[in-house]
Amino acid sequence: MEQHYPFSLPPLPYAYDALTPQLDQRTLRFHHDKHFAAYVDNLNKLLADQPEYQSWSLEQLCRDWCQLHDDIRQGVRNNAGGVYNHDLYFKTMTPTPASTPSGDLAGAITRDFGDLQSLKDTLKATALGVFGSGWAWLTYDREGRLSVQKTANQDTPLPLCPLLTCDVWEHAYYLQYQNRRAEYFENWWQLVDWPQLSETYRLRRTTFPRCPQG
Repeated sequence: MEQHYPFSLPPLPYAYDALTPQLDQRTLRFHHDKHFAAYVDNLNKLLADQPEYQSWSLEQLCRDWCQLHDDIRQGVRNNAGGVYNHDLYFKTMTPTPASTPSGDLAGAITRDFGDLQSLKDTLKATALGVFGSGWAWLTYDREGRLSVQKTANQDTPLPLCPLLTCDVWEHAYYLQYQNRRAEYFENWWQLVDWPQLSETYRLRRTTFPRCPQG
């Protein structure tokens, strides 16, 4: 993805049918090609006549949206967040067999949650506890401490660095799971790319405060 205006829709990192049966082809096409694309298009439209903000990175737009002009502030907040959040969501799933954390990340999970099952339980409770539309996150801070967060709508957890996120907007799962958010979460969990996340966490000291997926 381009780091500043004009932003472009990144291709799906895998084939549309690669995540079946957990996420079917229809759901991925609709989610990526319609919803994600709309956030990219809308963000570019909002910034088209705002040259003073066209050099801002996506992360800066998400983090410092309150500094924008009144007439675009809320729109950029919503759409920059939509781009940032969806980019991470799609990038942290993989069609390869289910994996587990390793290295520094495995140690941090044990330290901060007790074990992987406790992390999963906490993240699931957070995802199910989002009222309406939003996200459940695994984040880390400057010291590498992990925490689970939730945000509403398209808000991000910045300045904490997001490592993993579960999209619990209905458009992420309703075509396949209807109102069964818990079932969707269980199947999404099987797709988490733990080798990638373990490497991201290992490199955290060289990327913080600029989060690598931003």
